[in-house]
Amino acid sequence: MSFDFNSYFSPVDVAWLDDKYFAPHSNYLASVLDIHRTDFPVLEGKTLAILGVPDSPHFPQSGIHSAPDALRRCLYRLFRTSGDLQAVDLGNLFPGNTPEDTYVALADVCQELQSMSITPVVLGGSRDLLFGQYRAFEKNIHPIELLGIDARFHLGEAPPDEDYALDPRDVLMRIVTHKPSHLFNYTNLGYQTYLNNPDEVLMIGRLLFDAMRLGDLRAAPEEAEPAIRIADLMYVDASCLRLSDMPGQPDSTPSGLFSHELCQLTRYAGLNEKLKSIGFYSYDPARDKQLLGAETLAQAIWYFLEGHAHRSFDVPRKNQMHHIRYVTTLDSGNHTIVFYKSRKTGRWWMEIASPAQPGSNKERGMLIPCSYADYKTASRGEMPDRWWRYHQKHGKVD
Repeated sequence: MSFDFNSYFSPVDVAWLDDKYFAPHSNYLASVLDIHRTDFPVLEGKTLAILGVPDSPHFPQSGIHSAPDALRRCLYRLFRTSGDLQAVDLGNLFPGNTPEDTYVALADVCQELQSMSITPVVLGGSRDLLFGQYRAFEKNIHPIELLGIDARFHLGEAPPDEDYALDPRDVLMRIVTHKPSHLFNYTNLGYQTYLNNPDEVLMIGRLLFDAMRLGDLRAAPEEAEPAIRIADLMYVDASCLRLSDMPGQPDSTPSGLFSHELCQLTRYAGLNEKLKSIGFYSYDPARDKQLLGAETLAQAIWYFLEGHAHRSFDVPRKNQMHHIRYVTTLDSGNHTIVFYKSRKTGRWWMEIASPAQPGSNKERGMLIPCSYADYKTASRGEMPDRWWRYHQKHGKVD
């Protein structure tokens, strides 16, 4: 029995768009997307699906529920991306009777799209919807990498059980404690120390999660690219942006990312062939009278679409003719690290010996994304932090 997507979504109201935006060869983004206006779009041959989740059960008095349509107003007035973009807009997900119903519906939709090799682009909605997006991976046989561009960790307090009412401030803790667990790692980009409880900062370290402070991210955004490239699931919280670029977010502060910095990161995300799902959360149009925040996020989404249309699929394979292979030895002499650089894109990977499969005494080599800085560190005989952190998770460092 096929999945009935149509029963989950209401059409997109595009009355605010002039006909010129839908005219053939108009070159506006709206004209190249298959938008659910009357008939439900055909999914065959598509690689991206935009879907709105206008649900904010924890903020009933806010305007967060209208965020998906506000973002569309700005996004669809932009011109088309370069490259071949095969994308649809499914419309807005019908809210459930309870928050849990909404999480389940979002998980079902995302899981079905992912099984069709279609990447969901979720327009929220409050950030607790990330839990529904995460649950789409419950049938995944491999532990997943979660990455958030967020000023805060949202660990909150450990829940007493799975039935507690999920608060958006606790969404990461809900994911960490959810059973069965299928989370391998969480990476935070752009956190601001003074906005996070010191206990949460310590917990990030104890859980062997990764985090990059705002200052470090802004100083070297290219060092965030390998972390983005390994992510299976990613979200962007509007509070990651400074208040001047995101006036529609109650949690924004004078410090944060500039809009062009976020666009660089979301383009990295679009280029990530491994990424299965991405969400944009916490934008409140009711606080954004001139839609400046919506313009900012719409441009970040545009850059994600642009990156997705230009995926290179250059992960090293058995045939290495498209990559340069480098071998380094650490000063201890106990470890040799092999690096690969793509001749096509200049992206780097390093080979990691991962634990043997059950019934075998042979370690397997796997490739993880890295940066040129990691190679330079290893070429000096020093251990790259990225290599060390990975082996810490597996308990394999001598």
